[in-house]
Amino acid sequence: MADRVCIARIGAAHGVRGEVKLWPFTQDPAAVTDYGPLESEDGKRTFELEIVRAAKDHLIARIEGVADRDAAEKLTNINLYVARERLPEIDEDDTFYVSDLVGLDAVDVNGAQIGTVHAIHNFGAGDLIEIMPVGSGEPVLLPFNETTVPSVDVANKRVVVVPPAEVETHRADNEDEK
Repeated sequence: MADRVCIARIGAAHGVRGEVKLWPFTQDPAAVTDYGPLESEDGKRTFELEIVRAAKDHLIARIEGVADRDAAEKLTNINLYVARERLPEIDEDDTFYVSDLVGLDAVDVNGAQIGTVHAIHNFGAGDLIEIMPVGSGEPVLLPFNETTVPSVDVANKRVVVVPPAEVETHRADNEDEK
């Protein structure tokens, strides 16, 4: 398990008074204010959220010490982390922190390893799981849903992956070309 969990990303500056767009990764978007000061990925900077309000699909935040647009623009794309022990315990079997998935084995339905979970992404149309194949090759992005990833077993450090037919067909076509 990760010692720290990324719970938000600072987006673009908002207005001229130092506010920023804030993209939360928490189940409840407003929960980003529940954990106290947040840290940059390297842990060298801390950020205290002073004011947070809801916007269309993100939050608008004021960060302590950031008073103008120029200062806010310098924070764009900084990921904000919180120590794992400050987060609530997970009680449900089908709930987990995304950071717990990175590094898990990705196996097929027969248990054969096909790769390792490299990341979970969301570019706006739903979550994607990025798998680095065993050996070498390009990473594979698959929908992160119950059809494609029917089982997540953090305790046993694996996820079961059922690639869509198009991915299997594409692999078979590449095998024929060799």
